[in-house]
Amino acid sequence: MDDETEPPPESKLTRSKARWAREGKFLTGKISRPEEMRLPPGQHLTRDWPTLDLGLTPNISRERWRLDVYGAVEHPIFWDFTQFTAQPQSKFVSDIHCVTTWSRYDNQWEGLATRDLLEACRPRDEARFVVLHSHDGYTTNLPLEDFAAEDALLAHSWSGAPLEQEHGGPVRLVVPHLYFWKSAKWLQSIEFLEHDAPGYWEVRGYHNRGDPWLEQRYSSD
Repeated sequence: MDDETEPPPESKLTRSKARWAREGKFLTGKISRPEEMRLPPGQHLTRDWPTLDLGLTPNISRERWRLDVYGAVEHPIFWDFTQFTAQPQSKFVSDIHCVTTWSRYDNQWEGLATRDLLEACRPRDEARFVVLHSHDGYTTNLPLEDFAAEDALLAHSWSGAPLEQEHGGPVRLVVPHLYFWKSAKWLQSIEFLEHDAPGYWEVRGYHNRGDPWLEQRYSSD
């Protein structure tokens, strides 16, 4: 596996988002259930797809891209892009909900369902969490049950075309039922752990899980 990349220096955006967590910005105090309301509380719809990152946009070609899957698994994985796309492929349509209050409906994804990845790597009984490592040094954590959601996938395509670099290509995670910071861009490796390990935003005041319908934006929610 590759050596982990150090997080980049703080930017104006990362400082602003850390301040929002301290101030509780955007919170409405309302709670809605996904089966009753499609748009979570405090969100607004957009037709655009805004781009947010840590100030770096890694340029990783499909030819250079690799995925390492390791930790508490029976079968560690070290795939290049050809091996990755040789696995069972799935297509899902799902919504995006960003913690900065925008939502985008009906995104068409194609890639490897996380459940098929789990079938390939076989997490050990003690595995309870995953940490996603990205090429820009970003990390985020998920309970295994959220990572294994029915419509979660490692996406390489959006709307029938290769996923663009600015949106996390060649491959990003998509976990539609959580705020989108949990869907790591520029995916480099997936680590399975027995114990939780909060990631970049989780240690900077953001909620450890991030359920949009419970408005779990910040760690105090």
